[in-house]
Amino acid sequence: MENNLEERFANEAMPHLKDIYRTAARLTHSLTEAEDIAQEVFLQAWKSFDKYEAGTNCRAWLYQIMFFKISHFRRSFVMRSKFFQSDDEEGTIFANAAAETPIPQHLTDEDIIKAVDKLSPKFRAVVLLADVEEFSYREVAEILQVPIGTVMSRLSRGRKLLRESLSKVAPEYGFKNKAAAFVNQTNLCAAC
Repeated sequence: MENNLEERFANEAMPHLKDIYRTAARLTHSLTEAEDIAQEVFLQAWKSFDKYEAGTNCRAWLYQIMFFKISHFRRSFVMRSKFFQSDDEEGTIFANAAAETPIPQHLTDEDIIKAVDKLSPKFRAVVLLADVEEFSYREVAEILQVPIGTVMSRLSRGRKLLRESLSKVAPEYGFKNKAAAFVNQTNLCAAC
């Protein structure tokens, strides 16, 4: 039985390791935390894999564990940061100082990733799960343990914020904002 369980875990859960790590890195903005979270996810999954129901969505189950672990890591991080908080204002000023980055010649995937990273965590999580990982609304709701209406609302708002962020960047790269022109034209027609 144990050998069969190991084989099932290897076949059903392990193929999703890179996806879990990548999504954890996007959500936490830390490769170290992402590694810790991915390790914790698969440790927890292995410990409870005998309770996992074969034939169900293993990927969604792993993502649900991941979001639980991320919220746990964030709570413990807040506690640690309060405990080790420094009074060094100079360090805070330098840590928060923004350096101007040169404008690249073309809008890249990295620019899009940066725009996604700027979204608040609740919107970023839904956009990543629905648009990047291609989970259904129902699956996203189950993973995040929120109502499906909340998923739809957050996804709509997250996409809108993403469009706005990218539309501000696009002219810097030589792209015209056709969406704004279309919206203005539509509003004029609606007023007619």
